[in-house]
Amino acid sequence: MCLVSTCPPLLHAHVTWALRRNFMCEAFPVVTARVKTMASSFSLQKCLRDFASEARELYLGEEVPYVMQPPSPLEFYREWIGPNKPCVIRNAISHWPALHKWNLSYLRDTVGSKVISVAVTPNGFADAVHGDRFVMPEERQMTFSALLDVVEGKVESEGVFYVQKQCSNLTEELPELIGDLETHIPWMSEALGKRPDAVNFWLGEAKAVTSMHKDHYENLYCVISGEKQFILIPPSERPFIPYELYQPSKYHQTKDGTFEVVDEAGASKVPWTPLDPLSPDVERFPQYRHARPMLCTVRAGEMLYLPSLWFHHVRQSHGCIAVNFWYDMEFDIKYNYFQLLDSLSRNTDLQ
Repeated sequence: MCLVSTCPPLLHAHVTWALRRNFMCEAFPVVTARVKTMASSFSLQKCLRDFASEARELYLGEEVPYVMQPPSPLEFYREWIGPNKPCVIRNAISHWPALHKWNLSYLRDTVGSKVISVAVTPNGFADAVHGDRFVMPEERQMTFSALLDVVEGKVESEGVFYVQKQCSNLTEELPELIGDLETHIPWMSEALGKRPDAVNFWLGEAKAVTSMHKDHYENLYCVISGEKQFILIPPSERPFIPYELYQPSKYHQTKDGTFEVVDEAGASKVPWTPLDPLSPDVERFPQYRHARPMLCTVRAGEMLYLPSLWFHHVRQSHGCIAVNFWYDMEFDIKYNYFQLLDSLSRNTDLQ
């Protein structure tokens, strides 16, 4: 029996009020804490959105600008490295013999017998999220001529092939080609006071895709033949890029030609973004609605300056040939700010 319901009307009102008052006194601290947490979260979300918006308005703009001539070291540092802004530089590599000599026939004649490292995947996505795994490519050793047979369609082979090994594979695996270009970019080396950590050679099929990621390098990406399509997102928009932890795995091609995913035993989980900027799932990742990607096509003879910590996704024309130079970034206040932004992004639900 409810004791309150048996009370006289006046007493019933007093008892009901007392019970409600007692409940509110007990619940109020919890409710207040939740309200404060929600208000704080909403306030932080707004701050992060304003942060990205102000970066666009103050110095980033909406498009990747073109520079018509290679700049002086001081100019490049002042206008691009310091502000952490990308640009496409024309006429920076026009003096390289590679620009006129490098085609598939020349490469076959010059380095056809060389054994190189080639990434092979079933779908063109190397180092990318597949389901609940971060899957790396099968790394295969093969002659350059055998790779070219695949690229030129002279042989049929399961999988998508891409020369993408990033441990200075040009100098380590293909030193015969160094004479056709430079081992560093003089004005960049002077601007930074250092030589590049790595010089990488890239060649592959049109289906080969580089998934969205960032690097701790100042990157000069030079297209020799064909073209590359970049999707760029500045580090100030880190709050809009979803990240999750994934079990690292590798593709392995079986005897019947199919690919299986094999987990890396004992390996730590890898933080990576599952976002595909070509077809973003904004229902699953609503925060991406706030991102403002820049689209950029780099053609033969052009150089892209891709600043450190910028997110980028890359596609290419079939048989595209490129070389890039990785200069280690300065781990200064810019890096500290990004780490703070990254931490806030991971602990804030930007819906």
